[in-house]
Amino acid sequence: MTHEVDPRLLRGFVAVAEELHFTRAAARLYVAQQALSRDVRRLERELGADLFVRTTRQVELTAAGERLLPLARQVLRACEDLAAAFGAGGGDGGDAVRALLVDLNTDGPSTGRSVLERGRELAPGCELMARFESGLTHAAGEIVAGRLDVAFGHFGGLGAGLRARLERQPVRFEPLAVLLPEDHPLAAREEVPVGALAGESVYAGAGNPRTLEWTALARELFAGRGIAVAPPAPVAVGKEEFRRVMAKTRTPVLATTGFVDMPGSVKRPLVDPVPLSPVSMVWRAGLRHPGLTALRAAAEELAAAHGWLDVPDGAWLPGPLTSDRTVG
Repeated sequence: MTHEVDPRLLRGFVAVAEELHFTRAAARLYVAQQALSRDVRRLERELGADLFVRTTRQVELTAAGERLLPLARQVLRACEDLAAAFGAGGGDGGDAVRALLVDLNTDGPSTGRSVLERGRELAPGCELMARFESGLTHAAGEIVAGRLDVAFGHFGGLGAGLRARLERQPVRFEPLAVLLPEDHPLAAREEVPVGALAGESVYAGAGNPRTLEWTALARELFAGRGIAVAPPAPVAVGKEEFRRVMAKTRTPVLATTGFVDMPGSVKRPLVDPVPLSPVSMVWRAGLRHPGLTALRAAAEELAAAHGWLDVPDGAWLPGPLTSDRTVG
């Protein structure tokens, strides 16, 4: 056994141990499943012990894996604390505060963008730097790895292992909408009842490992309503590429009512019931930063001013939300 273990190998081990599923763990870390499997086997060789019992149907920790898990978490927390300590103030005891990296999912209007802009007003001395990671599943993995600080999205759609490493603050219940080609039969309506989509195949990010939480929300909404989740399509980055792919596939797209308007399509709010996407602000457990304090204050202020956390009678929400880790 070697005396040094690469923290990357420990990070992969912890992800598999928490998910008990190599595919989900690989998606959480945004790596190929084969690469993750190789890392786990390398760690097992270096430690001289089998860490998992693998079958075609399930993955379980061995006794050695159970012993390693708390130690691996301790090492990774120490690595995160070290990075945070030197990133926050430098090694010379200076007063500078490192930039807080805030993922907004997309470079356009969004709940996250509104919170970020207000947070910048509340803390003008902090550098709140926007990032665009496209999907909370991927962003949450980046937060745990220390490459991002804050993100927005459907926290309840994350795996239990990820949720255990994060804290969150509810920000908004966003009404959902559907994007339709301009000549679609439903495009003439001002609102589209959810039931009117029966028989349709609606795109909701299927096949994109960065947006697993969004696809899961769509599957829950569509279940029992005769609506299919559209098969994977090329992942389009940017408004023009998204418009081009949508024009080619002509598939309705599940979105929020605040989604950017797209040429060649119409956006119609969904009703009967009004489906809501719970948006939370998410950060690494234990993170302390004045920029985060400002963002939390901004989110609370905007939610109160605009009724973002009000739930209309008869609205639809994914559930249960009780498993979410909410902080005060």
